[in-house]
Amino acid sequence: MAKQADGRLLRMASADNRLINLTSYPVKDVLDLLLQDKSTGRNIIFATDSYKGGYPGIEATTQITKEALFNFRDLEIQPRVLKSAAAQATRTRKSAEVFTPSWVCNKMNNHCDEEWFGRGAVFNTEDGESWLVNPNPVEFPEGKTWRQYVDSNRLEITCGEAPYIVSRYDASTGELIPIERRIGILDRKLRVVNENAADEGEWHEWVLRAFQSVYGYEYQGDNLLIARINLLMTYVDYCQARWGELPTKAQLKKIANVIVWNLWQMDGITGSIPFGKASTFEPQMSLFDLIVDESMPVDDAEETIDCKIYDWRSRKPLVYNSMKKGGMR
Repeated sequence: MAKQADGRLLRMASADNRLINLTSYPVKDVLDLLLQDKSTGRNIIFATDSYKGGYPGIEATTQITKEALFNFRDLEIQPRVLKSAAAQATRTRKSAEVFTPSWVCNKMNNHCDEEWFGRGAVFNTEDGESWLVNPNPVEFPEGKTWRQYVDSNRLEITCGEAPYIVSRYDASTGELIPIERRIGILDRKLRVVNENAADEGEWHEWVLRAFQSVYGYEYQGDNLLIARINLLMTYVDYCQARWGELPTKAQLKKIANVIVWNLWQMDGITGSIPFGKASTFEPQMSLFDLIVDESMPVDDAEETIDCKIYDWRSRKPLVYNSMKKGGMR
C-alpha cells in the first residue's frame, strides 16, 4: 500500500513538474509567515542577482513578497534540480551552490548518530549509493532516552534546501523519497517519536520539540524559502501518515513559526543578515514598486543587524554570534 502511494506521489510530481507549490495547501496557508525574517522584523531578501535580468526591480537586497513570487514564471521558485542547466551553472559559479545527493547526506548523518549512540547502523546500513533501512524500533544506549535524542540540538550550516535536515526528495535528482526511507536529521527524530509516543497528544508535543531542535542558516533567500517549505511539507507528510489527517491551519502556523525562527537568513562569516543591513522596502509593495536606489551604498543604509535565533527550552531569543561563546545548550 505504502509503495503504491509513493509511486503515485512520484508520478504526480513528474506530471506537475514541481516539487513545491506556493499556491496550494499547505504553503498558501502560511506563506506570509514563511517569508518573515525574525532578525529584522521584515521579510527575507533575495540575496542573489539570479532574477535581476528577468524582473524589473528585483535586486539582491529586495525583500521577497508574495506579490513578487506570484509574478514569477512557472518553476522559477523551485529546487535547484528543476532549474535550467544554465541557471544551475551560474549559481554554482557565483555562489558555490552544489547540492548533496541523499546517499552522501545519509552517510554524514549516520556518522553523527554513531557518535551519539556509540554504535553504527542505528537507522540504516549503507549500501553503496543507497541504504538498507533498519526495520526494528531504534534502541537507545544505557543512560540515554528517546526524548534526549529528540531534544538534542543540530545545525546544518549553509543549508540550501536543507537536505541534511529533511529528505523529502533527493536534492541531486528530484526523486521523491518515501517516509520510511527518509534519512534527514529531522526525519530520524520523527521516526523516533512515531515509535515511542504513547498517544496523539504526546506525538504532537514531541514532534514540535523535534522541529524546535533542528537549525539551519542560508544566505540566498530563494533557497531558504524552499528549505522552510520542505520542513513544513515534512510535517504534513508525517502527520498524515501517522494519523490519517492533514494538520489544521492553526497547527501549520504553530509549526511554521518554529521553522521560521530555526531556519534563518545569514551571512555565515559575519553572523549578520546578508550585506549586514536590513532592506528598506516594505513587504506590502508590489513587484514593480520594489525599485532599489542604487545611489545609496548598502554600507550606509542602516546599522548592521546581527541574526537572532530562539532557544525554545529557555524560551528566549539569542544573538547567533553569542553561541560561539556558549550562549545556548
